[in-house]
Amino acid sequence: MNAPLRSHHADAQSLEASAQTDYAVSVGPSFQVRSLTAPSIKTPHRASGRRSMTKADKRGRYTQAVLAIGDYSDIAFDATLRAAAPQQTLRSHNATAITVDNGDMHKKVRVRKCANLIVFAVDASWSMAASERMEAAKGAVLSLLMDAYQKRDRVCMLTFQHDKAVLVLPPTSSVEAAQKVLSKMPVGGKTPLSAGLLLAYEVIKREKTLAHDTMPFLVLLTDGEGNVSVTGLPPLEETLAIAEMLARAEVRSLVINTEQRAFDKGRAQQIADRLGGQCYMLQELKADTLFHTIRRELES
Repeated sequence: MNAPLRSHHADAQSLEASAQTDYAVSVGPSFQVRSLTAPSIKTPHRASGRRSMTKADKRGRYTQAVLAIGDYSDIAFDATLRAAAPQQTLRSHNATAITVDNGDMHKKVRVRKCANLIVFAVDASWSMAASERMEAAKGAVLSLLMDAYQKRDRVCMLTFQHDKAVLVLPPTSSVEAAQKVLSKMPVGGKTPLSAGLLLAYEVIKREKTLAHDTMPFLVLLTDGEGNVSVTGLPPLEETLAIAEMLARAEVRSLVINTEQRAFDKGRAQQIADRLGGQCYMLQELKADTLFHTIRRELES
C-alpha cells in the first residue's frame, strides 16, 4: 500500500470515455448541532472534551480491574487486596499483615478519550442519485465539522469516479476550509468503488501512524455497483476484498446505499457486511438525519 494518497487509477483495463458530462453539485444545507454553537473560525481555543473512549496505557483513567495473569505493570492494589482478604485465614504469615498470592493480582484497565477521524467516501460517478448523494454528503460533512470543532474530531472526504479516487478534503477540523473545497464538486463517469475504499484505507493508515489513538470511522455513500477495477480482478470481488482489509484494521463503518429502488440494498449490503458495519438507504437518511445517524454511531 505505497501508492500516493491523491488518486488511484485503473491499471488493468482501458476506459472508454464516459457518456455523461461531469456537472457540479452545490453544497447541501448544513444542520445546527443541538446545544452546540459553531465557534468562530478564528478562535484558537478548543473545548477539551473528546467524543470516543478507547483502552489506554497508564495515562488513562482507571475504570475497572482484571486478573493480571503475569502482567504486573499496572497493579490495581484495591482489587488485589479485596481478592486476597478472604483467603487470609488459610495462609501463613511471615511477619506480614496480609499475604498476597499471584492468583490475587489484578491490574488496572484504563480508558481515555480520543479523537475520531470521519472519512467520507462518496461515489461521484454518474447515476440518477448522483446529485442527491453528493448534496447529502456535503451537508453532513459541514454539520459534523461544526460538531467536531467541539470534540477535536476531524473530517475528510474523498470521491471516486471515472478511473480514480481523489482526496478532495484532507483531514481537517476547519469549517472554513471545507466550505471552500466543497462549494462545487463534479459528478460523472464510471464507478471505481474499490479505488475509493483503497484510498480510504491509505488515508486512515497514514493518520493512525501520525496519531496512534485516532479512531477512524468510514462513511461510504454508494449504490455498490462498482464497474472499474484497480488490479484486474472482477470489480465486486476486488471491492469485497478491500472491505475485508478495512474490517481487519478495525475501522468502524457505515454504508449509505444510494440505490433509488426502495428497500433494495443489494451490493451495498454485501459491502457493509464485509466491512462489519450497518447499511442504510439514502431515502431514509437525508443530510440532516445522516448527520445524526453518524453522530449516534460515533457515540455508541
